[in-house]
Amino acid sequence: MHAHYLQHVPFEGLGSIEVWLREKGYEISATRFFMGQSLPSPTSVDLLIVLGGPMSVNDEKVFPWLTREKEFIRQCIQSEKPILGICLGAQLIANAMGARVYRNHDAEIGWFPVQGLSHHDDSCFTFPPVFEAFHWHSETFDLPVGATHLARTEACENQAFQLGRHVIGLQFHLEATVESVQEILSHSQTDVSPARYVQPANVMLAAAREKHQAANVLMNRVLSFLTGHSSLTST
Repeated sequence: MHAHYLQHVPFEGLGSIEVWLREKGYEISATRFFMGQSLPSPTSVDLLIVLGGPMSVNDEKVFPWLTREKEFIRQCIQSEKPILGICLGAQLIANAMGARVYRNHDAEIGWFPVQGLSHHDDSCFTFPPVFEAFHWHSETFDLPVGATHLARTEACENQAFQLGRHVIGLQFHLEATVESVQEILSHSQTDVSPARYVQPANVMLAAAREKHQAANVLMNRVLSFLTGHSSLTST
């Protein structure tokens, strides 16, 4: 099995996802756009993971590879590949499928509760009614046509969606670890300015130590759902 991930900046990586992939026996490869690496053939990919990043999906003039990336995502969706998008990755999936991405009324940076939404479709993932997740975004997206709305927060209505059986977009970071939160903080400290939904750096790090394991377990459940693996996975 071959898992491929799309990485936009060196300080936003797989986090806890890498542990799950290795436990499940996946061969792992990457396209690191910041290094000018090429995209593979969609037919070679069994699982696609689209990671986060500080740029906007609308920055195609600054980052021309965004155009190629969106087309690659469309091809993988059309081929019914399991796809997980995280933060920017979720926005890229939404935008690749024709939905608008734009500035949210509030930035959301830190650990905040997420409300899982009930639905009556057994083919869709079900989040807990309330869970904690790490957030780092100032933009949001409209839901793609045909998508199921899976989660919201007080600061941002569209936090998660599912498209078909095999595509899930998450605005939040269930893959976050203490180390990954430290990495983002060290490279994006200027984003942390006092605001209603922006936590101080020390609060984020303390929360990461307390809350990342539960978030990672939920990340494993999402991955297991997408790929059909057992969800009884250690962190």
